[in-house]
Amino acid sequence: MVEGVGLHTGATTRVRFLPAAAGSGIVFRRVDLAGAPEIRPRLSDVGAVERRTALGRDGAVVETVEHLLAAVMAHEIDDLTIELSGPEPPIGDGSCEPYFAALRDAGPVDTGGEATVLTVQAPFTVTEGEASYVVAPAPQLRLTVTVEWPHPLIGRQTGSWDLDAGTFAAELARARTFGFASEVEALQAKGLIKGATAATAIVLGDQALAAGAPLRWPDEFVRHKAADVLGDLALTGARPRAHIVATRPSHAGNVALARALVRAGKRAGSMALDIARIMANLPHRYPFLLVDRILEIEGDKRIVGIKNVTINEPFFQGHFPGHPIMPGVLIIEAMAQVGGMLLMSRFEGQSVEDKVVYFMSLDHVKFRRPVVPGDQIRFELEMLAFRGRTCRMKGAGYVDGQIVAEAEMMAMVVDR
Repeated sequence: MVEGVGLHTGATTRVRFLPAAAGSGIVFRRVDLAGAPEIRPRLSDVGAVERRTALGRDGAVVETVEHLLAAVMAHEIDDLTIELSGPEPPIGDGSCEPYFAALRDAGPVDTGGEATVLTVQAPFTVTEGEASYVVAPAPQLRLTVTVEWPHPLIGRQTGSWDLDAGTFAAELARARTFGFASEVEALQAKGLIKGATAATAIVLGDQALAAGAPLRWPDEFVRHKAADVLGDLALTGARPRAHIVATRPSHAGNVALARALVRAGKRAGSMALDIARIMANLPHRYPFLLVDRILEIEGDKRIVGIKNVTINEPFFQGHFPGHPIMPGVLIIEAMAQVGGMLLMSRFEGQSVEDKVVYFMSLDHVKFRRPVVPGDQIRFELEMLAFRGRTCRMKGAGYVDGQIVAEAEMMAMVVDR
């Protein structure tokens, strides 16, 4: 258990780590709110990125999650319930150490199941504001981080670390967050850093430390930024395996990095729904069943599914023989089938054997690039509106992080 004051809200909060069943994932539970609402560290629930990463869903928020999540990622904990008695985990001394130590002392154990691993097949870049990232294939997670500020104690700092629990404990866990005395009034005017003190951060004056304990390393600043990157990578919902070269990283940039990793990377391990569950909900069968897995499903609001495209697809026999390209109408059909799974989730707990999804309209359909054998299409759909048995959804398909098709569609559930 960790207890203390939140950096930005100033609220006193108690954090408890509870074991969770295999496949449960990471869940924040706000026990101070009616119904104890739960929030998962997912890209779709990122609510704010100024000076911290905040999550929100259905009115419940959790501020400044990056330090806690960095400790979870360093321990490679996949399933965990995090109880919070307030809106923000305590800042402690401004580092990840209190959370890393609490999890270490709790003794993480193997509960079975299969970890979700995210690998990179080819290099790519991400840019968000002043932050830039180069991502390359690697057998494990390696962070190379560069920061630069025109301050005598910072200047240009670079560090590189192969991320595991031992390295994190020795090199990154104790690196503290930092800020500049000249920014305090402006940040407080925005409602931020209400809980900041000289004991919770490194505070820099124009030329030297303005407050706080002496630096733990001369390059403590880049070390803390590396820990922030690791914490924000929890938003991928997986264990990334890549070499990430980050220059002037920010929380907004880290979120963009996580989003690009999710769309460009290949997932292996756990899934939300396998083919048996898909076939139980959709009436389609070979050769028209075009969904292989459902990776994520968030209630009735968002779903992610994949289609593996192989040269053995029957449509390649007649569609551009010698130059196989997946027909655009079948890409949209596959997207619609993933969307049908999202719509059917509205009827969870009911018999769906006598129900079928009919699509009523398609709008704003665009094809961006060809899909060929060997591609894996990642479909992401979100519910825009739902009324009765009719809904409107927006979807997009990605191959290696690049969009290949997008559309809006209207569908309804009818009795067979």
